Amino acid sequence: MWHYFPEHYMFSYQLVRILAQAHFGGGEFNECLEAASRITPGDFESFYQSWNQTGDTVLAEAEAAMQEHRSITAHATYLRAANYFRMAEFFLQPDDRRKNETYGKGVAAFRKAMELTEHPPRRVEIPFEGQIMSGYFFEVPGQKKGPLVIMFGGLDSTAEELFFGPYEMLNDRGISLLILDGPGQGESLRLRDMLTRYDYNVPATAAFDWAIANLDVDPARIGIMAVSMGGYMAARSAAFEHRFRACGIWSAVYSYYDVWANRPDSHPLSRVLCHIVGVKDMAEARGKLEHFKMAGIAGQIQCPTYISHGGDDRQVPVSQAQAMFDELTCEKYLHIVPKESTGSAHCHVDNMTKVLPLFDWMQEQLS
Repeated sequence: MWHYFPEHYMFSYQLVRILAQAHFGGGEFNECLEAASRITPGDFESFYQSWNQTGDTVLAEAEAAMQEHRSITAHATYLRAANYFRMAEFFLQPDDRRKNETYGKGVAAFRKAMELTEHPPRRVEIPFEGQIMSGYFFEVPGQKKGPLVIMFGGLDSTAEELFFGPYEMLNDRGISLLILDGPGQGESLRLRDMLTRYDYNVPATAAFDWAIANLDVDPARIGIMAVSMGGYMAARSAAFEHRFRACGIWSAVYSYYDVWANRPDSHPLSRVLCHIVGVKDMAEARGKLEHFKMAGIAGQIQCPTYISHGGDDRQVPVSQAQAMFDELTCEKYLHIVPKESTGSAHCHVDNMTKVLPLFDWMQEQLS
């Protein structure tokens, strides 16, 4: 993976992440490099200030385009602004008032962009244990009783972020997409204090039941897919909800406890993790994470399962993918991008084309 900041992996990774999303409207290459040039490696305040400045600048351009009735330009510009605000919010701590404010600006910009699309997504609210899981339904236009993928993000992603890539890659393959902020994610966490949970099959089943009752989709052709920490969520969901036709794991997590076992308490996302699991310190967080394991569970998955993982993943070691694959007893596929190749970083952000075989496979499974 290319390191813009040679001495700071996390800052470099986040820049590569948004550059990958730029292919799908989530940024402009030179705007991203300009933002990066203002950042001091390791200085999280400069990270926030630079991306927020870029977001504000681009948002003003979007608003001006709207006032001048240039809706196509406004649509594209709101999308970029939304993703820049997501970047600005990323490393802010949960108790920083700017976190939710910046998140709100990003969501508002994203929804304005969606209103300007030819086929706007349906905003959804799924009742769940006295609260709601919110998200978006991107339907393939004109399709009746077609296939569907239900998708969750990871530890730090939001429903809006999953627009930049998964939406286009699935809709182009004739598959509708239901993107959700599950427990511990996006709006569910920030606005409703809904913490994450190890039994992610429970919200996944709620999403499945809601989908077949409220969407024009084929109940026999519904797949589950998730990315990063979501690799655990998707696997857990498929293990207990056997109605899923296929399971796509975009970066496998066999044991989230093991992922964090060797990370220092000072890790940039430690306090975010504590907030997501609802504890005060990393000692308690690690205790919670002991339940986030697929050992003894992965073998319960019955549907065909595809794992795509980077051989040079510095956040979730490739051994996690191999361990998951080895325990699977269903029809299974393992795609490891070699360490020396682009696309071998976490979630293939350094070359998103390396995840295309997973989407091709999902198309075959749900056809």
